[in-house]
Amino acid sequence: MKRADVIVIGAGIIGLSIAWQLARRSHLSITVLEKGAGTGEGSTGASSAICRTRYSLDNMIQLARDGIAAYRHWADFTGLATPRAAFAEDGVLWMPGADTDWVEREHRRMQAVGVATDVFGDDELLRRYPAFSPCTLAPDTETGEAHTCRGGGRYLLETEGGYIDPVACADDLLQACRGAGVAVRFGAQVQGIAQSGGAVRGVTLASGEQLAAPVVINAAGPWCNQLSRAAGLTLPWHLRPTRIQVLYLERPGDLAGPIPVAVDMAAGIYFRCQNRGQQLVVGSVLEADERERIDDPDHFNRSADDDFTHAKLHALHHRLPQLPYRGALRGYCGLYTVNEEDVHPLVGESALKGFYLANGFSGHGFKLAPAIGAMLARQISGEACTTFDTAVDPAFFRIDRAPIAIASKSVLA
Repeated sequence: MKRADVIVIGAGIIGLSIAWQLARRSHLSITVLEKGAGTGEGSTGASSAICRTRYSLDNMIQLARDGIAAYRHWADFTGLATPRAAFAEDGVLWMPGADTDWVEREHRRMQAVGVATDVFGDDELLRRYPAFSPCTLAPDTETGEAHTCRGGGRYLLETEGGYIDPVACADDLLQACRGAGVAVRFGAQVQGIAQSGGAVRGVTLASGEQLAAPVVINAAGPWCNQLSRAAGLTLPWHLRPTRIQVLYLERPGDLAGPIPVAVDMAAGIYFRCQNRGQQLVVGSVLEADERERIDDPDHFNRSADDDFTHAKLHALHHRLPQLPYRGALRGYCGLYTVNEEDVHPLVGESALKGFYLANGFSGHGFKLAPAIGAMLARQISGEACTTFDTAVDPAFFRIDRAPIAIASKSVLA
């Protein structure tokens, strides 16, 4: 029987970040097992990979800040001379509509935890981003009825925010892990969790092969429940694979000026550039669009619905009135694993000794991944790092916690 010190199940951004953070601070023997044929086949490949720091809770702001620091200094974090991924520091623009008090309050709160932010009004918005409308009214996405736009808003800009290619990041981490001696195996589906005496002993693959390890980490994204059941765990949490829709369209050359990552809270959408600024990606920030639960993560509708497409495009044209009604439009779908109790992840050791969870990220996982990897790696190896670590207490996400009190259970929580 092959043996390892640690087995990580799942080679998405969470699993690979955990493996890499373990490898860069320890001499543990690490094996990563992935059921798919390559990186990016699960939630990571469909992620919009927006690196924003603003959250409702200060712990989440700090964790996002620490995770994004790795993406902003990606070559240093991975140790690769020429990584595939590169951070696009376009900034993250928050547009809360008529609630000007929100902007000033969040500006003070984020600066207090070391996040660089700027605040400005309509004139500065139009100077920086001439394609934007400063309207503070929400568009009617049900009927498409026009209104007379009204300005007077205030805007919060995370100056060091942006985005990065999620699949390129996963590929870079795969290269970094393998270069550090981590064994990463694709087409290796875990079917059983071996245990005795209340402790994990290893895993059994669908092929019948057995691997022994005293530490097994469930980082299987939407497939996490299958593994927790295989381990005999009964969790007081409901982690539901949830279908999330995203659109992308060509950005026409006549759309003037830079386009930051934008969170249009009044309209309920986010958008950003991709493909070196040649495309726009558009998605929802509404809790109502995060409710379609999926029974089988291997089989679900991967095309965007017509009503979703029409509503989000109307909202996008309201914010970018210069955007012409032409060009190719496509939609795709991925999966969040939504923790229905408090939309925050479960991270840490379970009731089965040595069996760790990193599940239920509810759409927050990508930006947090390097910091989550550090958090778990420190718990397992006992070793801190002088770089790319996090000081957030892992007890914040412990499995036996009470649900975190949160005002909204959307991806903006």
